[in-house]
Amino acid sequence: MSATPHPQKNRAPRRVLAAAAGLATVGALVAAMPAGAHDRGHGHGHGHPSRTVDVQLLSFNDLHGNLEPPAGSAGTVSETQADGTVKSVPAGGVEYLATSLRTARKGHPYSVTAAGGDMVGASPLLSGLFHDEPTIEALNGLDLDVTAVGNHEFDEGATELARLQNGGCHPVEGCYEKDKKFEGADFPYLAANVTDEKTGKPILKPYTVWKKNGVRIGFIGVTLEGTPNIVTANGVKGLKFHDEIETVNKYAKELDRQGVKSIVALIHEGGAPASSSYNYDCDSPGAGDGISGPITDIAKGITPKVDALVTGHTHQAYVCTIPDPSGKPRMVTSASSFGKVYTDTTLTYDRRTKDIVRTSVESANHVVSRDQAKATDMTALIARWNTLAAPIAGRPQGFISADIDGRGSTAPEKPLGNLIADAQLEGLAPADKGGAVVAFMNPGGIRSDLVYAASGSEGDGVVTYGEAFTVQPFTNMMNVVDLTGAQLVTALQQQVSGSNEASPKILQVSKGLTYTLDMTKSGAERVVADTIRLNGEAIDPAKTYRVAMNEFLAGGGDGFAALGAGTNKLVGPSDLDLFNTYLAAHSTVAAPLAPPATDRITIVQ
Repeated sequence: MSATPHPQKNRAPRRVLAAAAGLATVGALVAAMPAGAHDRGHGHGHGHPSRTVDVQLLSFNDLHGNLEPPAGSAGTVSETQADGTVKSVPAGGVEYLATSLRTARKGHPYSVTAAGGDMVGASPLLSGLFHDEPTIEALNGLDLDVTAVGNHEFDEGATELARLQNGGCHPVEGCYEKDKKFEGADFPYLAANVTDEKTGKPILKPYTVWKKNGVRIGFIGVTLEGTPNIVTANGVKGLKFHDEIETVNKYAKELDRQGVKSIVALIHEGGAPASSSYNYDCDSPGAGDGISGPITDIAKGITPKVDALVTGHTHQAYVCTIPDPSGKPRMVTSASSFGKVYTDTTLTYDRRTKDIVRTSVESANHVVSRDQAKATDMTALIARWNTLAAPIAGRPQGFISADIDGRGSTAPEKPLGNLIADAQLEGLAPADKGGAVVAFMNPGGIRSDLVYAASGSEGDGVVTYGEAFTVQPFTNMMNVVDLTGAQLVTALQQQVSGSNEASPKILQVSKGLTYTLDMTKSGAERVVADTIRLNGEAIDPAKTYRVAMNEFLAGGGDGFAALGAGTNKLVGPSDLDLFNTYLAAHSTVAAPLAPPATDRITIVQ
């Protein structure tokens, strides 16, 4: 296949903000001229620059340290074909992302590359083992100009985030390579809505201005206000997270006062398109009709001073036009995750008004195909860090007989979720380990699948330490706490009510716990209380149960306040240690582990 970044076959729909009332301005007339006409002196006599210039905005989001091509379903994107069928296309890996971006930039003298957060965190071992220094190096090599922070940038706290920005070797583990100091990010991390509780000031720059030959575009970066609900308490200690709309509007005014009229918001919050295909037309039948979720209200509330929104967090691919508060259409984009897709947006800049001609903005998503040449500098970077990681990464941990889906499963109950919960229960059931009788695993903590096909030279069916780490990269410490039966029932109800009602978060449960989830009902009633059984017995509201979970859930994360109310806490090993111990105890070459049945939660649709 061709390595061109804009294949005509099965390409994503290109969203264009058309001027419904006609091309009334000189800028709009110029913007409507054929491609290649801009910035060539037309209309002003020979030798004079044109009034408008096309600025190429390349963007991506939620890389999560995936330097190597993601394995299994995590490494594919869905593509709707001309006949309506859907095809899975292998995609991703920074060797290919670099090639895609560099090819896309050719012929575009004005090109800026931006990202929507979660560049690091929840990373595979190749990056996570080294506190994501390899990913920052790769992003420098990709010529990233700017990114917003995402929630995962706070997994290791604000001090570590500052180190990734500014450089310096890790305070505990030191430098990973002899005579080489980590230099930090060449690009600014923007955190406009994250302030220090004591000073009230942003912990990093709130915005930056990209400049070239008199063209100026401001970028404001924010993460979702709800970050503290989805990050461990230690990660956000001492920080305050503010409303996305209010923050962007505040700094848009500030940029406007400085004469910066062209503004892009980088927002680590997203939406859910009606189709998972990257080339789905989410402006059908009308602008923004095919997308829902938090970003829709945010987009409708952000000042018209902002010309485009680059978003993320939901790991979806979309290019939509959602009306701004004045009713004017505005581009809102997201590029899937793990470097599998990038977005190419054309911003037509009017030199006289210093603003974007919004009627001419166009955008499209493109697959980062693996049918193109690899970027040799990225190949060398991966090889260098793989050499350092090899003694740990390739160590066999267990054996499986087939793929065990986790992140790649769309079902509420996931085979890998059951496996992880069972490992946690088994490891923490002994009286001296906590005496757990049930275990809960948060679905967002399952970052990948266990894939049967070999990822390296280990052989098919072998689970290596690196693969297990990719599934559970947070190294959360396990907790065992006392909860009453009433609190257990409430926790299960919180999966589908309160902050989780619109987008349920279904806990993965250990063997022995069964219940019915009736999705035809609403709120807490979706959990059919009289069907909840533990080892065949109804839950006694007054009885105390020992419950195992990771420290994120034990802190009330993901909206599970009931789990955060546990008492008599015992801190155990890490989730990864328990997972690896379970794999070793329950699988051999001759008797590999089969995917667990998913029969603990009965779903009524």
